[in-house]
Amino acid sequence: MTFLLFGLGLVALIAGAELLVRGASKLALSFGISPLVVGLTIVAFGTSSPELAVSVQSAWNGKTDMAVANVVGSNIFNVLFILGLSAMITPLLVDKQLIRQEVPIMVGISLLFVALTLDGSVSFGDGALFVGLMIAYTTFLIVQSRRQTKALNDEYAESVVGPGAGWDSTLPVQIALIVVGLGLLVLGSNLLVEAAIVFARYLGLSEAVIGLTIVAAGTSLPEVAASVTAALRGQRDIAVGNVVGSNTFNILGALGVSAMVAPSALSLPPSMLAFDIPVMAAVAIACLPIFMTGNLIARWEGALFFAYYVAYTLYLIMAAKEHDGLGDYAFVMQTIALPLTAITLVIIVVRHLRQGRTSA
Repeated sequence: MTFLLFGLGLVALIAGAELLVRGASKLALSFGISPLVVGLTIVAFGTSSPELAVSVQSAWNGKTDMAVANVVGSNIFNVLFILGLSAMITPLLVDKQLIRQEVPIMVGISLLFVALTLDGSVSFGDGALFVGLMIAYTTFLIVQSRRQTKALNDEYAESVVGPGAGWDSTLPVQIALIVVGLGLLVLGSNLLVEAAIVFARYLGLSEAVIGLTIVAAGTSLPEVAASVTAALRGQRDIAVGNVVGSNTFNILGALGVSAMVAPSALSLPPSMLAFDIPVMAAVAIACLPIFMTGNLIARWEGALFFAYYVAYTLYLIMAAKEHDGLGDYAFVMQTIALPLTAITLVIIVVRHLRQGRTSA
C-alpha cells in the first residue's frame, strides 16, 4: 500500500508540474511576457515545483529534516545525475551567459546557504532573505530580457514553451491548467511525504536520508524529463540551463518559502551540516571549471558526475546502516578519488587559460 501511495504521489507531482508549466507559460505569453523570461523563470521554476510542494508540506508538518534534505538532495541529484546522464547521451553545450551569470549566481546562492546554516538552522529571516533574492533575481531577468534579440526569444518560444496556437491558447484553459496543476502538486506532495516517512521507519533510515535520496530523486523527475529530452532533441544548452535555474529556485524558492511557513526554524541534523550541505556547495562550484572549458560538458565529464552521484548515494546508505566498510570507503574517497578529481579540474582550467592567452 505504501509503494502504491508513493507511486501515486510521484505521478501526481509530475503531472501537476507539467500542467502548471504549460498553463503558466501560455498565460505569460498571452500577457506579453517574453519567451526568454518564461524559459528562464516559469519553466525552470515550474520543474522545481515538486520540490517546493514537498518541502513546504514537510516544513508545515514539522518534518524539518525532510524539508531541507529534499532541497539539498535535489540540487546534488540535478547536477551529478541529470547533467551526468544528459552529457553521456550527447556532449552538452553551455551558453556563455550561463558561465558568466547564471552559474556564478547558483554558486553564490549555494555558498550563502552554507553560511546561513552555520548556526544549525534555517530561520524565518533566512527564508525571507531567500524569497527576497528570488524576487530580485526574477525582476533582473525580466529587465535583462528586454535587451535580448527577437531571434533568441523565438528560439525559446519554440523549443521551451512550444507553439503559441493550440488547445491551451485560451485564457480559461490556461487558468484551469494552473489550478489543476497546483491541486495535483498539493495532493502528490502529501502522498509522497507520508509514504517516505513510512519507508524511513520500515528501513530503519532517518527522514533526512530518505529525503536526500528517494524523495529528492522523485521530485527531480521533471528536471530529468526536461533535460534528457532537450539533450536528445539537440537543444543541449536548454538541458544545462534548466538544471542551473532549478537549483537556484530550489534554494531561494522551495527552501525560502518552507522556512517562512514552518512553525519554527528548520533545524538541521549534524550529519547534513557536516557532509551533505558542503557536498551540495562543492558540486555547484565544480560546475564552473567544467562548464568554462570549451563551453562544453564532455561525455567523460558527464560520466564523472554520474559516478560521483553513485558514490555519494552509496556513502549515505552505508552510513545509515553503519556498515563496517564505511571507514575504508570514506578514506578512499577523501584521499584518492576527490584529490585526483580536483587535480584534474585544475589541469583542465590551466590548459584552457593557456589556450585562451595563446589565441589572443
